Amino acid sequence: MKILVATGASGGHILPALSFIHALRNKDPRIDALLVIPKRSLKYNLPPVNVKVKYVSFSPIKLSLELKSLIALLKFFQGTLESLILLLEYKPDIVVGFGSLDSIPLVFFAWMARIKTLIHEQNVTPGRANRLLAKFSDKIAVSFEETMSYWQDYRKKIVLTGNPLREDLIPIEKNRALEFLGLAQDKFTILVMGGSLGSHRINLAFLKSVSSIADKSKIQVVHITGAADREFVNSGYKDLNLPAKTFSFLNGIQFAYSACDLVVSRSGASAITEIIFFKLPALLIPYPHAYAHQLDNAKIPAKHGCAAIINDRDLDGNALKNAIESFLGNPLKLKEMRSGYDSLKLYNASDRLVNEAVSLNYN
Repeated sequence: MKILVATGASGGHILPALSFIHALRNKDPRIDALLVIPKRSLKYNLPPVNVKVKYVSFSPIKLSLELKSLIALLKFFQGTLESLILLLEYKPDIVVGFGSLDSIPLVFFAWMARIKTLIHEQNVTPGRANRLLAKFSDKIAVSFEETMSYWQDYRKKIVLTGNPLREDLIPIEKNRALEFLGLAQDKFTILVMGGSLGSHRINLAFLKSVSSIADKSKIQVVHITGAADREFVNSGYKDLNLPAKTFSFLNGIQFAYSACDLVVSRSGASAITEIIFFKLPALLIPYPHAYAHQLDNAKIPAKHGCAAIINDRDLDGNALKNAIESFLGNPLKLKEMRSGYDSLKLYNASDRLVNEAVSLNYN
């Protein structure tokens, strides 16, 4: 059996796709899987991809008469042609799309060729690509129960699988995780992260917030800055004399999740899934663009009392400082937030998704 997996460029699309492919291998090593991703994904600091990969020449499209937009449109047509050639050469039995405009041509051409198709939606609110592709897909896999309401016309196609997690994301005993990161055992540990490329806005606001916290001696930080900001964030912590471990990207993020008392984060689909899995008290700052997907994602743990939300427009050092100080010295509040996750369902998403995809070959 040959399965082609099409996805977008960011970690939020690629990481679930990789988890799916690894689960495919575990189910049946004879399954031949090919991952197709845009060339621009190379700018993201993603973990090593130990699978068969083909790159296509897509760029995000913005409808305007600017030269950049016209070049992006040409690249989209180039990527569409490359996708068609790739599909004809690879001859898959099944095509699985993980969202993003980059996946549209492969899923659509597969439908035209009567190849079985499945799409997976990572966010609570479906993206434009998957909304378009729903009509042409044999199955629609969703990560959250709330997503089903967006596809009332396709209820018979929808399956609830959850969002696949990397197989190495296993909780670690807290003391061991702190030791691995070279951090103290007796301090309040904050994990800061801002998505695949980091968030300059969060980086700035967090440095300002901790600079004005009265008793900084109680705090230590694990900060995933993104490549562009690591040097200046490092310098900021040195100026504050604050113990911190900074990373452009952290492959062993399970150690950071296991070590932290509080996470300050964007609320992309993968981040939310991982935060729920590790039951982390969270301060979530949704990315304000991308059709408000991240705000809807953040509302899932927030409505269970597991997270507080700070809107990006309200983000500054003072707002973040006040929020962080509300957790410091309040272990009961943190315990209640962790307990709130008990009411959130977790799914064995990778295996569920594999079973749904493979079953298409026998229908």
